Amino acid sequence: MRNFKLTLAYDGADFSGWQVQPGRSTVQGALAEALGRVTGETVLPQGSGRTDAGVHALAQVATVALASPIPPANLVKALNDVLPPAIRLLQAEEVPLSFHARASARAKTYRYRILSGELCPPFLVRYVYHHRGPLDESAMTAVAPLVGGEHDFTSFAAFDPERAQRMGQRDAPSNVRTLFSSTFARQGDELIYTVRGSGFLHHMVRNLVGTFLLIGKGNLAATDIPRILEARDRSANPAATAPASGLYLVSVEY
Repeated sequence: MRNFKLTLAYDGADFSGWQVQPGRSTVQGALAEALGRVTGETVLPQGSGRTDAGVHALAQVATVALASPIPPANLVKALNDVLPPAIRLLQAEEVPLSFHARASARAKTYRYRILSGELCPPFLVRYVYHHRGPLDESAMTAVAPLVGGEHDFTSFAAFDPERAQRMGQRDAPSNVRTLFSSTFARQGDELIYTVRGSGFLHHMVRNLVGTFLLIGKGNLAATDIPRILEARDRSANPAATAPASGLYLVSVEY
């Protein structure tokens, strides 16, 4: 068997997320089907993480073990010939069998795009969050680094049934993560949030953005951020989860 590291970009607007689901169109499912057509093998590629429905990726990483002798460059061409147009394989490389897209990852970077103004161009609707009202961007910029460092991010995590099934077991997953950077920057008509961390919980980035939006609207103060973190309880955080359309997985580091 040969282990392949696949780097993909995709427009997530028409997919029910990364993870394969019965009766739904998913990125993992489309990639598995394409691999089957190209190699004749029934495989399920493993991603670095599960992007939600509507979330995009500039460089998602997946691994898959194949018996096929196909060279990596030929695999890229063949898969792009049969994948849906919304998914492109950017690179394929053979890696050691011990390499795993999720378990071997050391850091990920996400980006969230907020478009301000009265109108959102129709060709951007699927790719940004359109916020019409005023925001105190200086307050949002100042507070974003407060979530940096190692914290228990339960207050920013959505309920995850798969993780819940493991609760009470000896290896029950921890909600502690380390954020290496958390910043806002203005780029033209868009306010861009960029966060790099050791890993992320379900809906964590979108809940962070939702919290910062409340800061920008004046509904929360900077002093509320440590309190929300320390509560370790999603119900202690009044923020709504920001829409999926503005979120992008930018890169995965190994």
